Amino acid sequence: MTSLPDRRRSAITWIVIGLAVALAMVATLLTISLLSKLPTGTGPTATSSGGASATSESSATQGASASASSTPDQHTAPAWVATGSMIEARQGHTATLLRDGKVLVTGGRGQEGTSAELYDPSSGAWTATGNMIQGRTGHTATLLRDGKVLVAGGLPSEGIVLASAELYDPSSGTWTATGNMVTPRDGPTATLLPDGRVLVTGGADNCCEGGELASAELYDPSRGSWTATAGMAEARLFHTATLLLDGRVLVAGSGPYLLASAELYDPGSGSWTATGSMIEARRGHTATLLRDGRVLVTGGEGSAELYDPASGSWTATGNIEGDRSFHTATLLPDGRVLVAGGIAGSGPGALASAELYDPRRGSWTAGGNMAAARYDHTVTLLPDGKVLVAGGSSIVSSIALASAELYDPGSGS
Repeated sequence: MTSLPDRRRSAITWIVIGLAVALAMVATLLTISLLSKLPTGTGPTATSSGGASATSESSATQGASASASSTPDQHTAPAWVATGSMIEARQGHTATLLRDGKVLVTGGRGQEGTSAELYDPSSGAWTATGNMIQGRTGHTATLLRDGKVLVAGGLPSEGIVLASAELYDPSSGTWTATGNMVTPRDGPTATLLPDGRVLVTGGADNCCEGGELASAELYDPSRGSWTATAGMAEARLFHTATLLLDGRVLVAGSGPYLLASAELYDPGSGSWTATGSMIEARRGHTATLLRDGRVLVTGGEGSAELYDPASGSWTATGNIEGDRSFHTATLLPDGRVLVAGGIAGSGPGALASAELYDPRRGSWTAGGNMAAARYDHTVTLLPDGKVLVAGGSSIVSSIALASAELYDPGSGS
């Protein structure tokens, strides 16, 4: 007779066996159910050559995805970075991008005024080049079609406004005299016209108060001479001149006192016509031609506005932060405008801040701070899209700066 303990063991054994069989059946059913939901040729029992190929391709794709996800992000954020300092400290100088990508800087306060130097973006270093014939500050510098640079007017150290002009030849690094302007000018504008001539407007013929000019003249590189053209309706100093897409030149702003008026020069007829006045009267502002042909004017009053050549009218756009004048504005490769430095309206100190204007949105965003606060400096858009800022002064009437820095728009903005 079988004992109770033996029966219990036997019953337990059969229960265990039964459970094992049941679990095995459930597992089999689940496996069959899962396999039936897989795409054809991807199951573990697939034996076709297509199945083998699909498995290989899947593994390769997963590997590539894993590799891509593990690759570091190559985007860089916008930033201000240091570069070599100029040989001479300068304020009220000029900076001109040459055809070879180097930047020619000439004159300015803070040194004798005759010296010139070249910035090489590939090395970030400055080297001296030939001295100008005449020391000058508050002059103009224009890259001509033949690659030479025309420098005109300005104020020498002895304080007599200049009518003289000279040409820099990058191939030899030397300067030669060219014809004198019709009128001596300090602080005029110079605009390269589509036909290769240079239009010079306004400025002052007196080193002290007064002497603002309404006259204008043209330089002809083929002859090396200047001729008078029609004068503006208003005398202007610290104004702006912008070449429009249709070849006309828009002149706007300041004169003996704050001006809101603007006018257009037609090179074909050699005449001026009035156009709409700005919303705000301005002095020490900037004017930047946008990609769509409109002109962005900033500063002088803290506000910003747009000129539409098609209608000849101005409209307000987003305001810059605070108030600044004698700052710089640069059109970036992506169509935005970088505004940097200048004098704060509330005090004698210069600004280190920068801002970015987006024409698509009509709004401003912070552009970081320069390493040095500065006004009366120069900016140059380099071939690689970076912006070179050089010289200027940090406090009104203080000594000039030799430092330079670069704004890198980055690739992730």
